[in-house]
Amino acid sequence: MCGRFAVTTDPAVLAEKIEAINEARKAESSGPNYNVAPTTTVTTVVRRHDEPDDEPTRRVRSMRWGLIPPWAKADADGAPESKGPLLINARAEKVTTSPAFRSSAKSKRCLIPMDGYYEWRANADTAAGKKSRKTPFFMHRSDGEMLFMAGLWSVWKPVKEGNPLLSCTIITTDAVGELAEIHDRMPLIVPEGEWDRWLDPDASPDLDFLAAPPSIDGIEMREISTLVNSIRNNGPELLEPAEPQPEQATLL
Repeated sequence: MCGRFAVTTDPAVLAEKIEAINEARKAESSGPNYNVAPTTTVTTVVRRHDEPDDEPTRRVRSMRWGLIPPWAKADADGAPESKGPLLINARAEKVTTSPAFRSSAKSKRCLIPMDGYYEWRANADTAAGKKSRKTPFFMHRSDGEMLFMAGLWSVWKPVKEGNPLLSCTIITTDAVGELAEIHDRMPLIVPEGEWDRWLDPDASPDLDFLAAPPSIDGIEMREISTLVNSIRNNGPELLEPAEPQPEQATLL
């Protein structure tokens, strides 16, 4: 799965770098976020038309992380009901058949850029009967460039008058290589050469791409501090390698 990640690139800088139109809301571009959590407003990349017959162009947009299906009901305040699971992830093998995702999979696919994502490995040495301790890791590109994860997005409109709400989810797949030793799932990485094909609003989703093992060439992971466990912590220190633990003396 992917339940937390880091992103430090300003949307305007990102848009210039990937040759996209910046449509992100300035008020929500408050700087680096080293501990992005569900329901946070995140930066996404889509391809959309201005006119029905023109060439779709890349756009950088702000969306809520946690997809809200268009058919979700509104509560008394006009906000989407919070019943049911928070749809922050979508399994690659089910996005074209799941009622929550299949409509978005047809024409509303996106990229979710990030510096890297966090995952927690359960420790095998936890004593029986005690809550399992977990060790956090940060997965990132070795060259320092951004990762672009496959995602889906949706437009939800309240019953009452109000602006439509854009929301998104990150697609996950079976983890491979060393990443599978940390967790059995991982975000689906989209290589740069596949960006426009994945984002094409006029093409059906590439089922072969969704089913194929992801490439993790150039991906590194490192153990980090448990500071990341709390979303109240949000700074570059979260990305620092964990300090080695002192060896414990053995009593004879």
